[in-house]
Amino acid sequence: MKRPAIYSRPSKPLTIPVQRRSFGAVELIEVSEPVTVDKFTECHVTPSDVAARMVEYLGPQGDYLTLEPSAGTGQLTRALLAAGHSRYELTQIERHTPLASGLHQFGPVINRCFLEWAAEVTGRVEFPRIVMNPPFREVRKHVAAALTLLGRGGHSEPARLVALVPITFSHPDAETLEILPVDTFTTAKVNTKIVRITKP
Repeated sequence: MKRPAIYSRPSKPLTIPVQRRSFGAVELIEVSEPVTVDKFTECHVTPSDVAARMVEYLGPQGDYLTLEPSAGTGQLTRALLAAGHSRYELTQIERHTPLASGLHQFGPVINRCFLEWAAEVTGRVEFPRIVMNPPFREVRKHVAAALTLLGRGGHSEPARLVALVPITFSHPDAETLEILPVDTFTTAKVNTKIVRITKP
């Protein structure tokens, strides 16, 4: 006995009417890449608006050698470049290798401990502009090391250092520019401020 075919063409049409709807253009959503930071780096990522103001406090851009001693994820570097500072005048220092590898897109990176590097180059180089968000645990050491590198570098204008520091930081030449909200950093609740030190 012949078995019936499992698949057979039905005697009715294979199509059904479909009501078409028109949709507007699809809006693309830009998703920012998440920043993952090892807790041992003590890297508190500077918010973009704070970084932009810190760069403004440095003064107008020019052919100034500029130092970013704890470059981290590059927030201050981005603000410098957005304000018109030249990447060819920029020196970034970052000891954490994975973070340092992401900074090469912005300019030269020295993958070293800033304190060790500063001790080696003091007296051999001057930076008229320094902007920094140093590790809070050793903030005094980092600012002191940065000040050994702060100098006019042949310019007539005074040299300036702008730093984001804990509220407890003090220095006789530091001018407090802003007291920041306690929720400035998403990963830590800490009272901070922006200071500027000018070297005539």
